[in-house]
Amino acid sequence: MEGMTWSTRIRLSAMMFLQYMMFAVFWAQMASYLTNMEVSLTWKSWILSTMPLGCLVAPVICMIADRHFASQKVLTILNFACAVLFFVAARQTSPGALFVVLLLATCCYMPTWGLTNTIAMTNAPAEKFPQIRVFGSIGWVASLVFSVVAATRLFGEKAIDGTAIPLYCGAGTALLAALLTLTLPNTPPPAKGKEASIVDALGLRALGLMKNRNFALFIIVSLLSTIPFTLYFSYGSEFFSSQGYETITARMNLGQLSEILVMLLVPISLAKLGVKRTMAIGLVALAVRYLAFWGGVATGQTFMYYVAILVHGVIFGFFYVSGGFSFEKSSDTVTLDNGSSLEVDMLTIGAHVDSAFAGVNGPYWTDINDNGEIDAGETSDAALGLSLANVDFAMALMKAKSSAIRIFMPTAAWLPNC
Repeated sequence: MEGMTWSTRIRLSAMMFLQYMMFAVFWAQMASYLTNMEVSLTWKSWILSTMPLGCLVAPVICMIADRHFASQKVLTILNFACAVLFFVAARQTSPGALFVVLLLATCCYMPTWGLTNTIAMTNAPAEKFPQIRVFGSIGWVASLVFSVVAATRLFGEKAIDGTAIPLYCGAGTALLAALLTLTLPNTPPPAKGKEASIVDALGLRALGLMKNRNFALFIIVSLLSTIPFTLYFSYGSEFFSSQGYETITARMNLGQLSEILVMLLVPISLAKLGVKRTMAIGLVALAVRYLAFWGGVATGQTFMYYVAILVHGVIFGFFYVSGGFSFEKSSDTVTLDNGSSLEVDMLTIGAHVDSAFAGVNGPYWTDINDNGEIDAGETSDAALGLSLANVDFAMALMKAKSSAIRIFMPTAAWLPNC
């Protein structure tokens, strides 16, 4: 991966930019659009539920793609489908028809977040991935500027939010994204040959971890916090519309701008305050959001609405991002080989490595023709070290709670090709 060119890096960054922009440009204002369509509350709830319903389908589609098809080809097909479906959705006047079309659209769109990550991580060095992924957040923020420019320059309107125009814009962005994916480097199916399981794709085996009190508490808190977190994105535009605001997408997406800045503080907070306090800050920020909404309505101080918007970065970065680390550190009782039991603090780590090299004069293998196989002329005789491919491994670091310093490190790995 050392040989990633600037051309590849630019294309991967543009992929992330367009992939997130195509959804942000129309979804933030969806509730106000449905209100203007005068749909019933029941239909409004169903239509605004298409995104989470699409999220349920996404793992299954990604599982099939990871085992049978090149990722960039699947992404191309899904983006072309999104372009057609967003265009069709913009022309619907019946809430029932709009629900069906948007449900199909989100089932095509939501898997693209996982696919773009796979393409980027396969074709870019690990340390460069965050620099490429940040363009997704920049694309989300760019929809803020686009919604204003499109309204004033392209359509001659003061605002396009609350109309079908953002759906047309989403269709146009999806078409551009589909054309871009035709130029992406080949990304062979990373899990080719592995067994497929709906249970694993939906993460249902993780339910077995609920017997761990800390993990169960984390899951319950996460589920409960997701309700007000999602309500903001589903119905926020309707609230701002009721308060007389017209440029809704631009205002609401200021939260994603704060997210980019706050994410820089997350590692510092984790190091200084720890996981629990960092997550607590995120939950407090979530409460602050709704207190700010209430205070703005009660006192007429509209600046409080901007407080509610801008705390998004703290909510997302400090709770939802930090939460990914929470169940990796825990306490447990282990049985030693002499039969005695010991209370330990434990840190568990697991990962999948597609390709890695540790040594000198690397890399050992460069996939010149992007076929995922080692061919003649692709290996280096000067490389000296350890080369791994398609490795799943798990490691647990355990330290005894007693005063005596005793550290244990059991590991497990599956090495089909090394």
